[in-house]
Amino acid sequence: MTVKPEDFGMSSDRLARIRPAMEALIEKRKFFGGEIIVARHGEIVLHEAVGYRDWDNKVPLEKDAVYSIFSMTKSLTGVLALNAIEAGRFALTTKVSEIIPEFSGGFREDVTFYHLLTHTSGLPVTFTAKHGMYIDTLDEVIAAICQKIHSTAKPGSEASYAPLVGHALMGEAIRRTDPKGRSYRQIMQEDLLTPLGMKDTALGLRADLKPRHIKPHWLFDKSPLEHPSRRVAGTDGAFEDPEAEMPWVGIASTVSDIFRFTEMLRRGGEYNGARILSPVTVERTRLDETPGMINQLYGRNAIARGWEPAPAYLSIGFSLRGTEICHHQMGTLTSPQTFGQHGQGSTLYWVDPKHDVSFVCLSNGVMIEGENYERFQKLSDIAITSVI
Repeated sequence: MTVKPEDFGMSSDRLARIRPAMEALIEKRKFFGGEIIVARHGEIVLHEAVGYRDWDNKVPLEKDAVYSIFSMTKSLTGVLALNAIEAGRFALTTKVSEIIPEFSGGFREDVTFYHLLTHTSGLPVTFTAKHGMYIDTLDEVIAAICQKIHSTAKPGSEASYAPLVGHALMGEAIRRTDPKGRSYRQIMQEDLLTPLGMKDTALGLRADLKPRHIKPHWLFDKSPLEHPSRRVAGTDGAFEDPEAEMPWVGIASTVSDIFRFTEMLRRGGEYNGARILSPVTVERTRLDETPGMINQLYGRNAIARGWEPAPAYLSIGFSLRGTEICHHQMGTLTSPQTFGQHGQGSTLYWVDPKHDVSFVCLSNGVMIEGENYERFQKLSDIAITSVI
């Protein structure tokens, strides 16, 4: 349910700029469609579905479609890791090898959970732990990581976004230290999704969500994943597999459910009567842990587009807007402590604590990352400057 924007210090006319900005890109086939929520003080001032669910047949996109949220999954895994840290199961300073002893040798000996949460582990950028392997089963991915993946830099010496390894290790640590002996899927469901009322969200594509699911459509050469699932055929099988257990990329969700997650963060760790994190922890996650560092992965992407590489702006578990004016998905005008997470070429949420504005957008069509940055930068700037 949406409210009158002016009652919450936002302009209807300014918010109305979002739809034509999206439609202009859809008309150019930069992406096929998207659903967006903008909220102020926790009240939804804009909720629209724009464009198409099926581009070829021009089937309109409807609200509460189910999307593969890709790396936005990392935020949910990160929150579960912080929840485990609050419970004393391990600490930010705990070495990963203390929980996963087979993850040892070389620089790996010094990798802590702080390094994993801030993408400063020195582990390489990789989308798979071993060439040609399936990535749908956490046990097998962890075994391959421990066998094949070694740090290429001293932990803490550089920031490099880790597409797979860091959050796979985090998910395994959460599972191994769980006092109830549950699977990672059960922990995600029982400790986060159910308490927040995220009924249309699942790790793996739950059967009842499949009719509303929008299959990933890659608007460039191919998906970075190859033969990911043994149970579902095709390049994108892992995103359609109900049993896939991928703590780094495997969640399917809706805009409304991700808004519930952002509300928990905006409210300092509590929503729907459920306390997930302490407000002390949430406040700590809004600090830049990578000053003076460039994100190695996204720096290369920037250079390829002729941009100056931006600062990494990584916190404990999230991406930050930061202070420098640069190409940024969270816009150029949101406050420096704005924090959130994006997913490969298609998804973004952020919370601006200064202006008390929240933003969620999930889209149909996985864009080239540079074009995705420009799209979300524009939409984020329109959203935040709707504050009056």
